Amino acid sequence: MKTAAAAAVTMLARAGPDVDAAAQLRADLTTLTLVEISELVRRRKVSPVEVTTACLQRIERLNPTLNAFITVTREAALARARRAEEEIQRGQWRGPLHGIPIALKDLFDTAGVKTTAGSRVFEHRVPERDAEVVRRLESAGAVILGKTNMVEFAYGSNAAISAFGPARNPWSLERNAGGSSSGSAAAVAASLCYAALGSDTGGSVRLPAAFCGIVGMKPTYGLVSTRGAVPLSWTCDHVGPMARTVEDAAVVLQAIAGYDAADATSIRANVPEYRAALRRPAATLRIGVAREFFFDDLDPEHQRAIDEALVALRRIAADVRDTSLPSPAAGQESVRAIVRGAEAFQFHAEWVKAAPQLYLPETLVKVRSGGEVTTGGYIKARRELAESRRAIEKAFESVDLLVTPTTPGPPHTLAELNADMDTSMRLGTAYARNTSPFNAYGIPSISVPCGFTKAGLPIGLQISGPPLGDATVLQLAAAYERMTGGRRRTPTLT
Repeated sequence: MKTAAAAAVTMLARAGPDVDAAAQLRADLTTLTLVEISELVRRRKVSPVEVTTACLQRIERLNPTLNAFITVTREAALARARRAEEEIQRGQWRGPLHGIPIALKDLFDTAGVKTTAGSRVFEHRVPERDAEVVRRLESAGAVILGKTNMVEFAYGSNAAISAFGPARNPWSLERNAGGSSSGSAAAVAASLCYAALGSDTGGSVRLPAAFCGIVGMKPTYGLVSTRGAVPLSWTCDHVGPMARTVEDAAVVLQAIAGYDAADATSIRANVPEYRAALRRPAATLRIGVAREFFFDDLDPEHQRAIDEALVALRRIAADVRDTSLPSPAAGQESVRAIVRGAEAFQFHAEWVKAAPQLYLPETLVKVRSGGEVTTGGYIKARRELAESRRAIEKAFESVDLLVTPTTPGPPHTLAELNADMDTSMRLGTAYARNTSPFNAYGIPSISVPCGFTKAGLPIGLQISGPPLGDATVLQLAAAYERMTGGRRRTPTLT
């Protein structure tokens, strides 16, 4: 059966010059994938102005409920859309992001537009220059709609820990959207934009992607520049795409990946054609299922969904077998937490001393705890982390990719999560149990939807690969998406 989005694509594609199919199907524009809408824009069936206007109208209607955006740059977005339209009309199409509306987590610097990091500390901060990833997106012709809500300073998984109120989960408004890229996930899931950028230090792209039923990818450490992003931990921060499909995520990753000489964490690496990788058959791939730690105390409905996903993967790949990690995941969270805590405190020390009252209580506790890390403790943790990044490469001598659940269970209600600070911090740490080890390892990892609970809450499957194995991670994710029918359900919002 054809979806409404697919029908819209077909009708617009077939529309002749005398038929204003775009006007008839305006309400359907925001439901299309990034790749679908990009093709229509390239072929001049719809204009970037029409597409941007449709997204802005949807934001105006739904953001009061979802609270996904902190700042909407309406006039700037329309100006960029008009410029894109003129360029495309002149035959100067820049590529698949040209004229396509996307959103930015509000920790990426944007010249002349405030970047708050979800905090009153930065409420009036207006950067003078763009983050490197923003510059690359604009160079690709993307239309920036605005800045999305987030957990304060990206420090946690509870969407309510934001100075601007919680971004709400489009599938169940009373439940946690995840964090810290909560607004980006909610905006993509609710079709307010075609893709968004997030940051991921312990799961902050993949965790909200799983909770909101979208695709979220953390690339190899250093593959995407973090310059101009408000840091949480220089050693564990990653920047990644959040989108409705794997191919959409690949398009965004293509635009933002690559060496940045001005970023100390950036690595020199060849950037392959990620969309081409999606078309490669997955029949030769060897899949390792890392059950130890990642499957412990798994929610029964998540267990059932992952088991079904493994059945599908056995039909796709050459081999699916249980495997163990040479660098145990159980020990990575404590090492990463020490490094993250010390580095976060170093960044925040000035503001914590001058204006502690501007921080939310939970963030302040977390930041101050990093000040208790000793120099010796930090050095030891950094060495252990470096050793684990070397050791994890051995996992891929017998398998090509690793598969785990993205989260151990579904999101709690905001009321449950915020019963008290201890509960919020305990559950927030538990959410990221399965994602955070891969930040310590620094390897690419993606979350793709793999089913729903009986209550209609999305479930995520996590696929991880060796360093710079991003294309192979996307390859299997796309094959699984095709096998299972992709994004067949969307949240109902009025």
